[in-house]
Amino acid sequence: MQWINFLHFYQPANTDYYIIKEALDKSYWRLIRLMEEHPNLRMTWNVSGCLLERLYDAQEFNFLERLAALIKNGQIELTGTAAYHGLLPLLPREEVVRQIEANLKIVKKTLGIKIKPAGFFLPEMAYSPKVAEVIKSLGYEWIIIDEVATEVKPCSFLVKDKISGLKVVLRNRKLSQTYPPTQILKSKSASGQDFMITATDAELYGLRHQDQTAEMEKVGKLKDLKTLTISEAIKELEKGESFVIDSLKLSPCSWDSTRTDIENGEPFKLWKDKNNVIHRDLWRLANLALSLDELFAKDINYEWYRWHLVRGVASCTFWWASEYDFSNVFGPYAWNPDIIERGLEDMIRAVRSLNDKKSKKYKLEAENYYLKIKKNIWQRHWNKHWQN
Repeated sequence: MQWINFLHFYQPANTDYYIIKEALDKSYWRLIRLMEEHPNLRMTWNVSGCLLERLYDAQEFNFLERLAALIKNGQIELTGTAAYHGLLPLLPREEVVRQIEANLKIVKKTLGIKIKPAGFFLPEMAYSPKVAEVIKSLGYEWIIIDEVATEVKPCSFLVKDKISGLKVVLRNRKLSQTYPPTQILKSKSASGQDFMITATDAELYGLRHQDQTAEMEKVGKLKDLKTLTISEAIKELEKGESFVIDSLKLSPCSWDSTRTDIENGEPFKLWKDKNNVIHRDLWRLANLALSLDELFAKDINYEWYRWHLVRGVASCTFWWASEYDFSNVFGPYAWNPDIIERGLEDMIRAVRSLNDKKSKKYKLEAENYYLKIKKNIWQRHWNKHWQN
């Protein structure tokens, strides 16, 4: 068996540091030690720029240095991504490019290495043809998305996006929604040449799932299990004499989209549900705030505007208002008024930060959205969720 394991490391830029520290202690350090103790293991990781910044500011230099060492020796392949985890299909092209470029700068600053990743991780694996074309134009070669993107059963885990020309790795959703080491150990034999493609949050390995019998460490000792980075797996697959890559038109989707969501034209329902009034007004405020970037690029407080804006439009602001239950896949119930409100506060502060008198009319419009959203969040919470 050949295991391609992709891990996504992310914590919101505006979260409390104790939350990051818990993930660091329970999951991130465990994975670093795992890779150091088992040099045969190879994985592809996405470590979001906003998380790297928080670790750097907290002087977690030992962690950052050891992560950089694993990248340099080839055990870990690092992907590109959007630095502040915005849901890219719902953001303007200019913002998409800005966050992608910002991520590379943060990697260089915090890890001390300049990378040119072949692969790209879309936050929430949120794919759309337009975003894929942007990523291709920036020089990336492949992306990883969920298999729900196609109803056609391809010849392999690797296909070609007919629109953008990007190579696309399709993760196995069923396996990825389990604890993958358990599935490997349950197999009668780890031998053979079958590819097992999993992609999960890194927090699964300790924070969200207590691996009390150290199954992941047992997997690291398997002699007949071969692990590869995604780029290595692509090269190995393409070397096959009979390999043919399917060129497919892929559906907009995320790693949590259902076929029903896609068919109903709501592939990003967890972040923009047409029946969710909080989502509706959050996006009205977000789009207003985003539209001010070019208008006030020379404002004396532009940097503060940007600082708050990227934190406010992160995917978490909207995801935690979705009210979806993820308890069956090691996740929470996606409702948290405090997290929604934290993103809301950053969005309004972005607009409030502007010093130019011409921003007054936009500020008044933003304040109306802000007050309406704040009221709806807490009325929703006390009426439906409290003491349930």
